[in-house]
Amino acid sequence: MQKENLWQSVLAQMQLEISNASFNTWFKNTNISDIRENQVVISVPNTFVRDWLHNKYRKEILKIIRKINPQIKNLDYTVNPAIKTEEKFQKKGKEKNEESNINQMSFQELVVDYKTGLNPKYTFQNFVIGPFNELAHAASFAVSQNPGSLYNPLFIYSKTGLGKTHLLQAVGNKIQNELEGKNVLYIQAQKFISDIISSIRNNKMDDFKNRYKDIDVLIIDDIQFLSGKEKTQEEFFHTFNELYEKNKQIILSSDRPPNAINSLASRLRSRFEGGMITDIDYPDTETRAAILKIKASERKLSIPDDVCYYIAENVQRSIRELEGVLNKLIIQKQTKNNPINLEETKKLLKNINQSSVNSFSFNKILKAVANFYEVSEKDIISPSRKREVVKSRQMVIYLLRQELNYSYPYIGKKIGGKDHTTIIHSFSKIKKDMQKNKEIEEELSYIRESLISV
Repeated sequence: MQKENLWQSVLAQMQLEISNASFNTWFKNTNISDIRENQVVISVPNTFVRDWLHNKYRKEILKIIRKINPQIKNLDYTVNPAIKTEEKFQKKGKEKNEESNINQMSFQELVVDYKTGLNPKYTFQNFVIGPFNELAHAASFAVSQNPGSLYNPLFIYSKTGLGKTHLLQAVGNKIQNELEGKNVLYIQAQKFISDIISSIRNNKMDDFKNRYKDIDVLIIDDIQFLSGKEKTQEEFFHTFNELYEKNKQIILSSDRPPNAINSLASRLRSRFEGGMITDIDYPDTETRAAILKIKASERKLSIPDDVCYYIAENVQRSIRELEGVLNKLIIQKQTKNNPINLEETKKLLKNINQSSVNSFSFNKILKAVANFYEVSEKDIISPSRKREVVKSRQMVIYLLRQELNYSYPYIGKKIGGKDHTTIIHSFSKIKKDMQKNKEIEEELSYIRESLISV
């Protein structure tokens, strides 16, 4: 069998065994470049795809090939940068075809389109897929192919730094580039709120409404910031309804699911829950290592495998944090002019972790909890027995004990002079509640994320 037909057989079988999203990400732009002796050589566009195919799909590929040609005993890979990935960009109504491979595309300095709010560097091609985000990716990809028909609204939530913005912008870019005539707008919720306030102040609400009525795809990032803003929620409700009734696509992201957004109007929550809700979880160690490799490749940096996996095992909170470590490695290499090795990486991570712990303080924890539950810091340390205040106070107590290792009597002193037995009870209650109620654990994670990002 010719090598082209052999690889087509592999592709056909793999397409049946894995999701379309995974297939398009890992098998697009691959082929068999050579068959020599008892070995098949697979040509791939970059080292990241090579590593992923070898680590994740090698056994399946070899099994399919050996059914056709039992003499094949092994697989090898060759990286061929000449394999191009076509990306279509439109400018002033004219289509412009521009080819670039995935690494080059990611490395380019690309400017945000002021009209759409989209940054063309965020694409499906350079979005790393794993079990932690596969459903969110598949739903987003489906929406990008047929906006307004499948999942509307599409609501994606996750903790900070796990790829929500990348995925939202990838949808917008694919629609903008491939579906002619579609009017796409990506906007941060804070900017949306600011626009409404400005329009109200300047008596220009008609202009605001006219701006949104012709949008085909509205993408709003961090929708949780609408919490507690009644006038903004009212205007967004009308905007949402007008677009929805015209089968226009609405895509939203948040750091929590709709039912966990405090002070959100019930009619808005109902609209959000009427579509597709999907989350992005923490990536596993293997996926974090893969992400780190592609990020390093984009920056033309070679990282030894032992360094890569050590970072992946020790940096677990977010992809953004992985990028932060990578940036520090690059700076260290440039300033010291030393090769990146495991020993230096361990020292670097130790300093980063120590710095992160030192950034926690009583005042920061108090403020973060108060902001999350929308209560005042003053109420938390007061004798108030309101339900929301009591819960907030217990969360502060738990974090002070868990993160700063304060003694129970000292925590009691900081929290309005409470008796240490009350502090012990509060700490134990949160600990028990976490085991029974996943939402408590998620809320603590959100609060920790906000502390880390300060």
